[in-house]
Amino acid sequence: MTCYKPGHRSRLIYRPRRDNGRRDGRKSFSWREYRDLLTAAHQQLGGPIVLIWDNLNVHKAADLRQWAAARDWLTIHYLPPYAPDLNPVERIWSLLRRGWLSNIAFSTPEHLVQRIRRGLRHIQYRPGLIDGCLAETGLVIRPT
Repeated sequence: MTCYKPGHRSRLIYRPRRDNGRRDGRKSFSWREYRDLLTAAHQQLGGPIVLIWDNLNVHKAADLRQWAAARDWLTIHYLPPYAPDLNPVERIWSLLRRGWLSNIAFSTPEHLVQRIRRGLRHIQYRPGLIDGCLAETGLVIRPT
């Protein structure tokens, strides 16, 4: 999650999730994991959140929408269908793929998770990179 607030340092909040390898297991975040991430972000950022989401099906899950509607500190807007060029998080993944994850043969799933965490941590401590991810979208943050 990339976080922007005028006059403040840009932030990156993340939680890598590892697939348990089971055929019937979930391979992506559930609505509960997104709920927990948003709750942690709200506590960490200490203020209201305006969330801009892509159209991933779990982002529009009824349970998540119902939970979000009960939170006065959370406002959700959705990007148009298939608009990766407007999503700063897509740029974060691009930085990871071209940097910390390139030219490596991963020996174990733990090795992959370790490299992802290391790359995200490096990006997290470089707010200029996070700002650049927003700038490439052409979107502008304006105080309300």
